[in-house]
Order: sequence, then C-alpha cells, then structure tokens
Amino acid sequence: MSNIPTRSDAMVRPMDQTAVAEAKVPSARRRPRNGASGETPTLDTTDRRIVEALAREGRMSIRALAQGLHISRANAYARVERLLSTGVIRGFRAQIDPHAVGLSTSAFVTISLRQGEWREVSSRLRKIPGIVHIALVGGDFDVIALVRARDNADLRRIVLDEIHGIPGVLSTRTLLVFEESDAVLGALA
Repeated sequence: MSNIPTRSDAMVRPMDQTAVAEAKVPSARRRPRNGASGETPTLDTTDRRIVEALAREGRMSIRALAQGLHISRANAYARVERLLSTGVIRGFRAQIDPHAVGLSTSAFVTISLRQGEWREVSSRLRKIPGIVHIALVGGDFDVIALVRARDNADLRRIVLDEIHGIPGVLSTRTLLVFEESDAVLGALA
C-alpha cells in the first residue's frame, strides 16, 4: 500500500523537520542511499525534471507537477513513488532560515583526523547540536562540517570544546560565513 495520496489535488507533503535533522522517508519505502546498495538508479529526462521541480518546491501537488511536466497524474505518482523507493528522493524537508531560529553565526570547519579515526569521529560529530552537514573529503584536511551557532561564543564552544574534545581530531580551521545564497538543484547532467 502506497503512502502517496491518491486524490488528484493531494500534496507531496513536506515532513516536519529541523535544520539539523535528516528528512525521513516513510519506513515502508526507505532504501539504502544511492551507492550504499552498489546500484545507481537510471534516471531518464522526465525523472530528472521531476527531481528538479521537487528540489525547487517540495510541497508541489502531484497535479501541479504533472501539469508542469506535461505528463499524466498517474505517471507522476508512479515516478515519484519509484524515486522515493529507490532512494533518489530521500524525503522532503522544510528549509529553515537559521537567523529566524536564532542561529546567526555560520561557519565551515575543516578538521584533520588521526588516520583510521573517521568512523568514530563521524559518529561523535553527528551528535553535536549545531553541526548540520558533515563530509569526508580529500585534500589538505579530512572532514568539512557546516556549523550553525547562536553567536561567536557559541561557535567557539562548539569548535574548541565539542569538536576538539573528540579523540582522533588533530586540528581544525574555522571559516566564517559572511553571506549565503540558497542553491537550487540545477539541470542534472
């Protein structure tokens, strides 16, 4: 039984989220993230247009989606269901304005690790309130994290007390964010 509404005016509904929580796809359809299963779903032009449209406006109704792409509602429902079940679409989330919820300071923190410590450090970083994105990277450092804090004192606490307090963290570098713009998924190549 599908969790996607069947009425023609039904919404592809966003789920209640915070800025730091990952969107949850209903558990009946949750699948491994792309790459975790070893398979990459094949997307045709219509699938890519659906992904782009929903990336711009996740609350778009299936009716509006179908009309905008010039496909039937049934086709739109089936494609969205498949994109959810294969993990291409991992969920829908509210985009929170960090300033509106009192997080006026943002920074990217680069982290150098002791070799072989990634899994433990990653696990600990995910538990720190204020860290909203973590990526393992190649280059002069090992990890980059996006941190949202109330102010500079809160950012200092997160970096110097929380992050530096994790065994395996060798050093950090903090890059303050002066201005941000929301990037919307562009054309998929």
